[in-house]
Amino acid sequence: MEMQKKFGLIGTNISYSFSKKYFENKFQRMMLKNHTYDIFDLQNITEVEELFTKADLVGLNVTIPFKEKIIPFLDELSDEAEKIGAVNCIVIKNKVKKGYNTDVFGFEKTLLIHQKPMHHSALILGNGGAAKAVQYVLQKLNIPYQFVTRKGDLNFQNLTPEIVAQNPLIIQCTPVGTFPNVEDCLDFPFEGIHENHLVIDLIYNPDYTAFIKKASDRGAKTVNGYYMLEQQAEKNWEIWNYK
Repeated sequence: MEMQKKFGLIGTNISYSFSKKYFENKFQRMMLKNHTYDIFDLQNITEVEELFTKADLVGLNVTIPFKEKIIPFLDELSDEAEKIGAVNCIVIKNKVKKGYNTDVFGFEKTLLIHQKPMHHSALILGNGGAAKAVQYVLQKLNIPYQFVTRKGDLNFQNLTPEIVAQNPLIIQCTPVGTFPNVEDCLDFPFEGIHENHLVIDLIYNPDYTAFIKKASDRGAKTVNGYYMLEQQAEKNWEIWNYK
């Protein structure tokens, strides 16, 4: 009898998740009958301790709001995860739990496909785990950036159309506008957006958030989070199987 290999996703209110369907389709294509992928909807990060005791659990994905909170429960971190301070992929091998950050890989691939020389400086909207992965990539590519957060020096109250106009790369890293709250949108001076802007919204459900629609109406090139998600999912698979 072949050993079961269990994978899954931890987060809060994640029944809409892409990952379960993506990996179940992958298992089917590869005829991996002994692989399963489950959703672990946790209300509190401490519940992960019990989850880690499950036999046959070999890999986990981590999403909002646990990408940073998970770190104290892990034994080791990859270089990227340590530098970023956020984890979205865990490998469990010989009872050792190691955290990785594959958001970095997914975002970098997305950006490099769409970025042009005119996208020379950026605004990162939000400061959670995904925003930290974006920051890491922008630093690596020598693209200057500023964070826009609710309580930072630059925030959604004092952000002006002029600042938006001067930063032709905008990455929306908050969960605002995610299904089912698809009408929600950040308070943002869209009048600063012009046709030289590249706007990347890391949300993938819905395909077109209110934020993307408003940016697109101003002539910006817009990209959602789906390609990034696919890329990081494939990176997760590689890590789970070959690390």
